[in-house]
Amino acid sequence: MSRQDARLGVDIGGTFTDVVLEAGGKSYSTKVLTTYAAPENAIIDGMHQVCKKAGLSPSDITQVIHGTTLATNALIERRGAKTALITTEGFRDVIEMRTESRFEQYDLNLQLPEPLLPRQMRYTVPGRIDATGAELIPLVAADIEPVIEAIATAGYTSVAIGLLHSYLNPAHERLVRDVLAARLPDVMISLSCEVSPQMREYERFNTVVANAYIKPLMKSYLGRLEGRLRDESVTSTIFLMHSGGGIISLENAAEFPVRLVESGPAGGAVFAAHIAARYGLDKVLSFDMGGTTAKICLIQNQTPKTSRVFEVARSYRFKKGSGMPISIPVIDMVEIGAGGGSLAHVDALRQIRVGPESAGSEPGPACYGRGGEKPAVTDADLVLGKLEADGFAGGTITLDTQASKDAVLNVLGKPLDLDARTAAFGLAEVVDENMANAARVHAVENGEDLSDYTMIAFGGAAPLHAARLCEKLGVDRLLVPPGAGVGSAIGFLRAPFSFEATRSAYMTLAAFKGDVVTTLLEELRNEATAFVRNCAPDAEIRAEYKVYMRYKGQGWEIPIALTAEQAQNPDPAVFGTRFNEDYTRLFGRPVAGMDIEITVWSVNATTPPQTVDSVLQDAGSSVAVMNGKCSFFDAAQSKMMHGYLFEREQLKSGATIAGPAKVVEDETTIIIPSSRQAVRQPDGCIDITTQEETA
Repeated sequence: MSRQDARLGVDIGGTFTDVVLEAGGKSYSTKVLTTYAAPENAIIDGMHQVCKKAGLSPSDITQVIHGTTLATNALIERRGAKTALITTEGFRDVIEMRTESRFEQYDLNLQLPEPLLPRQMRYTVPGRIDATGAELIPLVAADIEPVIEAIATAGYTSVAIGLLHSYLNPAHERLVRDVLAARLPDVMISLSCEVSPQMREYERFNTVVANAYIKPLMKSYLGRLEGRLRDESVTSTIFLMHSGGGIISLENAAEFPVRLVESGPAGGAVFAAHIAARYGLDKVLSFDMGGTTAKICLIQNQTPKTSRVFEVARSYRFKKGSGMPISIPVIDMVEIGAGGGSLAHVDALRQIRVGPESAGSEPGPACYGRGGEKPAVTDADLVLGKLEADGFAGGTITLDTQASKDAVLNVLGKPLDLDARTAAFGLAEVVDENMANAARVHAVENGEDLSDYTMIAFGGAAPLHAARLCEKLGVDRLLVPPGAGVGSAIGFLRAPFSFEATRSAYMTLAAFKGDVVTTLLEELRNEATAFVRNCAPDAEIRAEYKVYMRYKGQGWEIPIALTAEQAQNPDPAVFGTRFNEDYTRLFGRPVAGMDIEITVWSVNATTPPQTVDSVLQDAGSSVAVMNGKCSFFDAAQSKMMHGYLFEREQLKSGATIAGPAKVVEDETTIIIPSSRQAVRQPDGCIDITTQEETA
């Protein structure tokens, strides 16, 4: 087999590490339990498994693309390096004061999340840049040296530098860096003017602190991973998936690890967008449910929706402002603690609660037989008959049904006086409603009606729950693509090389300066292109332009996409028209007589997307051949239903299945309830739609 196209995609999740090898036009995949102490061990194990399936050796691999939740988990679990923040005098407490808004308005006992760094780890220097970028108060090396000495004495391994208005004038930040590097050459340094050159000090300072906090951890991990792969004779280039849905080099990822915070979920969104393009779908709800979390993303015109700020580690579910804001380009999605490993308990009001605590892979759900005693979502699925005890994770794990029943009964059933099946049903309904509610909230925030959407489900647990979500949301069509259980890892192999450069520069349309805009966008294009050239020296690179605009006096902006022509020949009238069009689409009407402001400018440099072949869709041309009978609890019917079992690999194109039914494969199981029917499409997708009622 030719080694010219042997590409490896690796996604480290909270429970499983997914590995996909594409070679010779075929795909080979596996799921391996994540090894927390040394995550690279699971990657090496999975790599050997897929290479064996493909008949290749690791030395045949020509490209490795990796995404991980390690950065996110380090922030959530506060497992980062000993980090200091150097900021402007008088602004030491910005990351603790936050924006002074209350995300739960009437909660008298509201607990605000603790800042990543306590006050004693935050230092200040004099000097001041104003809001126009001019120097108000000079800063010299002598002003900085006492702070550097204090940092040296305390023994910090990483330092974040975030000074006021450095996104307009980075001179003071660079001076602090130079003095610090000369005195402490082994300390890692992160500058806010490089990590997140955007307005709003709270978000910018938080982002640079987060980058510095996880930088030593991620740099060490990426170095170990590269070394282990070299030891296994993998000499190909290693790339990382970033939060914005593109690929960057290992070196850039190690320097800006905060860009990796949502890298795994971003791969899933890219995977869903690729499926949407194959089916010509303009409105898609991407549903990714793994072992630890569930992610929901809106994909319009085969492009995932993006944002420039998102929150990590929300302490109140669905509550904006209850987490840690990270100001970087990111695929916009809602993420909740609702995965296969999410644990359930009964609260003080005798209600079943699920997540965000997860069993992970150590010990895992009770049915894994690794010491877990609390019921997880996977345990409920097993008790309800949705999972087969044999053949889980490609046959690598045999599930213990009795352990699941005991855990469900002991933790949920006995306190609520319920039998194991009813308690498991309650657990499953709670987690499904949590996910459905998250999708509703996300859709409302974006002015969308989900009944017009098609759901694409992937991740190890999503196909088990997706049809029930469709019932709750009024979504008529569901696609479960081939490789759904390892969808994010496949998405890595579909992603372009890309990098988005952003910068804050305030301007109103009334005082629009076309020459300044042209220069600014050209600088951003050159900056973004340089990052992509580092990964793909000879590739074609395109530029995508975006500005963030608002009516004067408003507190937040909306993103406005521009064509290359509009960006290269900036016209305030065109900018205003584009803003009013998008504002009206989101909020129903424009606001007459108001000046419009631009606060942030963005250029995304990207290689062209992969060519996508359209699927000649089959409406159903034959009856699927069953492999046996099955029984599972149908939530909509509130009872056990008896149906048929099908092996996905044996389904032929056009094969039709009427629910209730189960379709099993190595990495996941697809549940088709009695309200649905399914057709196996020519590309391997299971196309699930509402079943017409018969009189």
